[in-house]
Amino acid sequence: MSPERMEVGVVKVVRKPLQRTLVVSSELVPFQQIDVYAKESGFVQKLNVDYGSHVQAGQVMAVLEIPELQVQLDEDQAEIKDAASEVARSQQEVDRMQAQEKVAHLQFTRLDQVAKSRAGLIAQQEVDDWQGKDAAAQAQTAAARSALQSAQSQLTRTQARLKHDEVIFDYSKITAPFSGVVTKRYANLGTLMQSGTNSSTQVLPLVQLSEDDLFRLVMPVPESYVGDIHVGDPVAVRVPSLDRSFPGKVARFSVDVEFDTRTMHTEVNVPNPDHILLPGVYAEATLTLNRKNQAIAVPPEAVNIEGDGRSVWVVDPSGKVQARSVTVGLETPDDVEVLSGLRPGELVAVGDRSRLKAGETVQPKEIQLIQYHGG
Repeated sequence: MSPERMEVGVVKVVRKPLQRTLVVSSELVPFQQIDVYAKESGFVQKLNVDYGSHVQAGQVMAVLEIPELQVQLDEDQAEIKDAASEVARSQQEVDRMQAQEKVAHLQFTRLDQVAKSRAGLIAQQEVDDWQGKDAAAQAQTAAARSALQSAQSQLTRTQARLKHDEVIFDYSKITAPFSGVVTKRYANLGTLMQSGTNSSTQVLPLVQLSEDDLFRLVMPVPESYVGDIHVGDPVAVRVPSLDRSFPGKVARFSVDVEFDTRTMHTEVNVPNPDHILLPGVYAEATLTLNRKNQAIAVPPEAVNIEGDGRSVWVVDPSGKVQARSVTVGLETPDDVEVLSGLRPGELVAVGDRSRLKAGETVQPKEIQLIQYHGG
């Protein structure tokens, strides 16, 4: 009568996809968030936004009343009219001088030709007089042209000043630099807004604007995982407060490890097209560090650690126990990848391993292990 065999829990070696993940908790922050200041000082005349207002890039959020600039624009318009009138008068003067120059030049030319062709017919004094009148008319025309150029330059300067003042006056409209949501409002109707370029005083912003269709998840990745992080890697972002998950991608990282914390600054872009996510909520990011689609795998409970080596107890179809050295690869909380030493379908012991001896015969019993689903 054969002795009763010892019952041993075993699992079957299988092929399965394996992946190693890292779970990091962090705070969602807007992709862009700024305080919006006034470019010019003025009183808030219109306020088109409030807490929670969604705005598009270029949308007018407030209009300032700047009386001094309006007066300056009126003065510029008046100066342009004066300058234009001066240009017109100078042009008329040039035309008049050119006409007089033409008459004097023709008269001098005729007298000079007659004096040369018929000596003594015309007194030389008369020829000289008209030559002087011709030269004087040319000088007067040149002076008139110079005055016209000066008037045109003055008109150009006044037009440029008007354009400059119109640009400055346009700053009375405070617009959104990008699409987003107003998360804070600092001013009310009638509030005197100081110029944001004035650093000598405590300048009050109009609102705080946050981009809400795209968020950043800033994570400190431990040094041991740095080599497995790549731009473009998919990230599953779970927000516990919403009980929802959102897809994201590794967008950028600092490429250096902080000396104090031994972590690398890493950012994940999380699209928010439906505006469900809110700034400041906490999220859990699950990064996939390594993945094998068809790995030969066994549970960690089946692997014996012997110094730098690894081995398993294999139970053959006849129930005989064999000690098998294996080479392992990717390790997860639930599985260990076996690179060499095992074939799919073989049975490995996971229970009572300390009592096993090579060559003995046992009664294998397949068991189901509890899987760990953490990061």
